[in-house]
Amino acid sequence: MVEARYNVVVIGGGIVGLAVAMEITRRFPRLRLLLVEKEEGVARHQSGHNSGVIHSGVYYKPGSLKARLCVAGAAEMIAFCREHEIPHKVCGKVIVATNEEELPRLEELRRRGEANGVGGVRRISREELREIEPHASGVGALFLASTGVTDYALVCETYAQLTAARSGTILTSAEVSGIHRRPDEIIVQTRRGAFSTSYLINCAGLFSDRISRMAGDEPPVMIVPFRGEYHALAPACESLVRALIYPVPDPRFPFLGVHFTRRVSGKVDAGPNAVLALKREGYRRTDFKLEDTASLLAFPGFWRMASRHGRMGCEEFHRSFSKPALVRALQRLVPEVCPEDLVPGDAGVRAQALKRDGTLADDFQFVLSDRMLHVLNVPSPAATASLTIARTIVDTANTNLGLV
Repeated sequence: MVEARYNVVVIGGGIVGLAVAMEITRRFPRLRLLLVEKEEGVARHQSGHNSGVIHSGVYYKPGSLKARLCVAGAAEMIAFCREHEIPHKVCGKVIVATNEEELPRLEELRRRGEANGVGGVRRISREELREIEPHASGVGALFLASTGVTDYALVCETYAQLTAARSGTILTSAEVSGIHRRPDEIIVQTRRGAFSTSYLINCAGLFSDRISRMAGDEPPVMIVPFRGEYHALAPACESLVRALIYPVPDPRFPFLGVHFTRRVSGKVDAGPNAVLALKREGYRRTDFKLEDTASLLAFPGFWRMASRHGRMGCEEFHRSFSKPALVRALQRLVPEVCPEDLVPGDAGVRAQALKRDGTLADDFQFVLSDRMLHVLNVPSPAATASLTIARTIVDTANTNLGLV
């Protein structure tokens, strides 16, 4: 029995799903919208388990959707936080080259930032680095004046409040168990009843590929969970880091390497290690789910990825279980950090799309189907750019699905 009928159903109460719901209710106030989320509240996974960085857009390939949306999205996020009195700070960030071999990659980042229209990017010397971050060490660095931090869980709560204020409905504890296409409607079955809709937008994050299959589609990627394990600097050592200190990333991987982040609360994160999780919501090392692991091992792209990047994966696992190894990596950036300065911190799980050829999807990926849009890859800077990503998704849905 159908509980209610809606024009649009959004699956997923993370920051992207909430931003999409908010954008639809803003732009199309006459449409009846329902957002369903399987947890008891919104932002319980990726959106509530990150360090809160408002990225500037310097990392991304010029011309990519990531690059275009991040630069505009960062400015919009800061304005949104200011308007709604959400704690935030534009604190700047340094990307540090720790040896001469990294300097060409540092220069490439500067060129990318310039090509992407990132403001306030400049090369700085070793002496200038020490003026900005007195305890950092490197042969050169980039300073990104526009980088900031906020609390994305509070951002998500605000998105939800604005959606509800515009007559959108957000239903939590409503895990989707079935999707059925009919000639004139789509039936979405949840733990809290079945709902009819004309259009469906899948923003299910870690489970977006499974929702796609549930709807009868075959996604071109598999979602692979990578756990980011953080430590924190003990309160007595937090003065070692003023703002954000990052390494020069390896361009072969979508991860930024272990770094230091002073959150908007003042706490300083150190990490993360990026390790393969054996459960899609595996926040602990011991978390394991047979279904998740078996499906991963059965996917040909996993073995191709493992053959290419097995060495790096082993290094990440080693740092996960060896605190001295983690400390050595962090000391490349801040030599004064000692093992006793680090205390266990939080962990998050990143939904990374993996292609069948073993390559990690680098850009955002949206896949259209009959009256459906599947959002299959929205890694970082998804939170930073959530407002601009939502507009792009709603534009795509309106153009190709005809929301009105």
